[in-house]
Amino acid sequence: MSMNTSLKSTALEPPKGAPWYRKLFTVYGMVVLTVVLFILFAIARPDSFATLLNFQLLASSKSILLILALAVTLPMVAGKIDLSIGYGVGLWQVMALLWQLQGIDYRLVILMCLVGGAIVGLVNALLIELAQVDAFIATLATAQVIYAITYWATGGRQVTDNTGMRASAFDALSTWSLGPIPGTFVIALVIGLLLWVVLEFLPAGRYLYAVGANPKAAELTGVRRRRYIVGAMVASGMLTAVAGILLSSRQAGVAQANIGSEFLLPALAAAFLGSTTIRPGRVNALGTILGVSIATIGISGLQQLLPGQFFLEPLFNGLTLVAAITIASLASRRRLGRAVEPSLPIQETPGDDPSPGGRESAASLPGTVDAVAAVSTTGSTPPEK
Repeated sequence: MSMNTSLKSTALEPPKGAPWYRKLFTVYGMVVLTVVLFILFAIARPDSFATLLNFQLLASSKSILLILALAVTLPMVAGKIDLSIGYGVGLWQVMALLWQLQGIDYRLVILMCLVGGAIVGLVNALLIELAQVDAFIATLATAQVIYAITYWATGGRQVTDNTGMRASAFDALSTWSLGPIPGTFVIALVIGLLLWVVLEFLPAGRYLYAVGANPKAAELTGVRRRRYIVGAMVASGMLTAVAGILLSSRQAGVAQANIGSEFLLPALAAAFLGSTTIRPGRVNALGTILGVSIATIGISGLQQLLPGQFFLEPLFNGLTLVAAITIASLASRRRLGRAVEPSLPIQETPGDDPSPGGRESAASLPGTVDAVAAVSTTGSTPPEK
């Protein structure tokens, strides 16, 4: 069976021949909304919102959230979810300081955190793939274990560097800048762009999307499903460690065990929201970056218009998550409906058993259109089993 299909998701995109404005608002509606919100808040609060200082403060404070949202994005591409990132970033921001207070060189501490993050991701992957535990349950359980380890390491107390034992170069990780742009924001953007390149242009990204579309169909086309799920979870754990290291560096010698969990909901909301734009109906790195941007602009603008209303941020994140999940669920149902339509004739080849008990064709599986498309793009071939 020969297929010349593309990797583009059409679950939410308008049909061919649709007016240009429908395509604009369907594919780039979130971009338009972001620009509109920025203009409205800039007009309402010109002295505080549309300023370089406000940009620097928001870019610096939300860079950790952006990295965590990208960490959530990778497992979601593979059809999984990682709920351990919130407590994971809390653990690594504590250990990044605590290990330095024990006399370990900060460069070795960074390496230890990255390795630790990879181990957490590997444990999650083993629970999901070998033990066949649902990803939601597995990563939620792992998160609680991580939380317990954090409290055990700190004794439930705040860790403070009162003697200046941490390296000044460690603090410099979050204090440098590229012109007016904070360094942590530059790091987050670089990670986001690298992830976008991998997912959109490299075979590994296509295979990862294929696994997320339909694992069984992906295996029938030669993709080693388990390898890519493990890789996604390990990469997610390492990105969580990067976020924890930068968070610890920014806190200037203070770390608390209960910091981190508040990042989980905004990160999930940004990733789900990102799946409704750029590549509507499909989780993507640029969409995640845009999801963080619109949440940052919306919350900052509302807080400046309604100062002292502390409920605005959780309310905005909650409503955004509900809206994004609803749209993503709609896209998933539409994609599945299109996949099971008999639009592609199944061609029998010599040796195929057409009987009910014979070998099941990959083209007859729900979701195969997306999965096979991911490994059938020009210039890429599926890996050998």
